[in-house]
Amino acid sequence: MATRDRIRQRRAGSAWLWTAQALLAALFLFAGVMKLILPVQVLTAQSPLSGSFLRFIGVCETLGALGLILPGLLHIRTGLTPLAATGLTIIMIGAVSVTVATMGIAPAVFPLVVGLLTTIVAYGRWRRVPLASARPMALPSAA
Repeated sequence: MATRDRIRQRRAGSAWLWTAQALLAALFLFAGVMKLILPVQVLTAQSPLSGSFLRFIGVCETLGALGLILPGLLHIRTGLTPLAATGLTIIMIGAVSVTVATMGIAPAVFPLVVGLLTTIVAYGRWRRVPLASARPMALPSAA
C-alpha cells in the first residue's frame, strides 16, 4: 500500500510540475520573443537597462522557456530542465531587484512569484521528480 501511495504522490507531483513548466514556458517565451522583436527604442523607454542587455535577457528567456519543455518531451538531456529553471530564477532575481529599485515593492510581487515558481520547478525536477531520460538504444549484436 505504501508503494501505491508513493507512486500516486509522484504522479501528482509530476503533473503539477508539468503544469507549472508549461505556464512558465509560455510566459517566458512570450516575454523573451517580445524583447527580441520590439524596437530597441521601445524597450529602453520602459526600462533603465540598455537595449543590448534587454536583447540578451530576451535570448536567455526564450532559451530558458524551451529548456523547460523540450528535454522532457523529447527525453533528451533531461538534466537541462532544472538548469533552465535555475537560470530563469536568476533572471527573476534581477527582475525583482530592478523593479523594486525603479517602481517600488508592489509591482515586484509578480516577478517574485514567478521566481519562486521557477525555483520550485528547479528543485522539483532536480530532486523530487526528475524527468526520465530516454533509454539508450541497444546495439545490434555482431553474431
